[in-house]
Amino acid sequence: MNHVWLKQNNEATHVIVVFGGWAVGSDVFSSLAGASDVLFISDYRDLNDNLPDLSAYSKRTLIAWSFGIASYCHWQENRADIFDRKIAINGTMTPVDRERGIPLLAMQKTIDTLSQNSFQVFLRRAHNAKVPEQRIDVGARKAELIAILERGDAPLQLWDRIWLSRKDRIFPLANMERAWEPQSDMIKTIDAAHVPFSFWQSWNEVCDE
Repeated sequence: MNHVWLKQNNEATHVIVVFGGWAVGSDVFSSLAGASDVLFISDYRDLNDNLPDLSAYSKRTLIAWSFGIASYCHWQENRADIFDRKIAINGTMTPVDRERGIPLLAMQKTIDTLSQNSFQVFLRRAHNAKVPEQRIDVGARKAELIAILERGDAPLQLWDRIWLSRKDRIFPLANMERAWEPQSDMIKTIDAAHVPFSFWQSWNEVCDE
């Protein structure tokens, strides 16, 4: 796991911890305004790292997106829960599943054919738009996908808000709705792509506050 502060202010009382999606990076959050500190987590090849000490914050919010949802749940197991509010976006706790996640065939094809070019295809599908070229370490990102696949279903976690995008071309919407049926009262559906962050203007909106 890697973590980097996207915003850190010694006077902030609220911290948002973002378990991001696979390989996309943190630039997708750059347009979101807010006074909170923001800590970004990525790279789920292993889940052994601890977070920095966040005990000084009076409020701590988790945002988990895409494969970050299952990765957070695996990471959280056997750790003390420090979060006051948890937000899940466009993913499931069953990340590779024919009916409740990304179908195994699609996941395996992504692993087997991963290249710089195929990653650009993935980005276009994730954004539902053409995007600038983004370079990746193909070997590391393939290893990350394999680790996510081998970990399998994540431990159950309750969420305070679940955002699902109608135009998601990575996690099928019908699969996400099936996966989240036990917490369906927490779901809000938005007219956005798998990368939905241009739908909001602020972190408070993402947190549904």
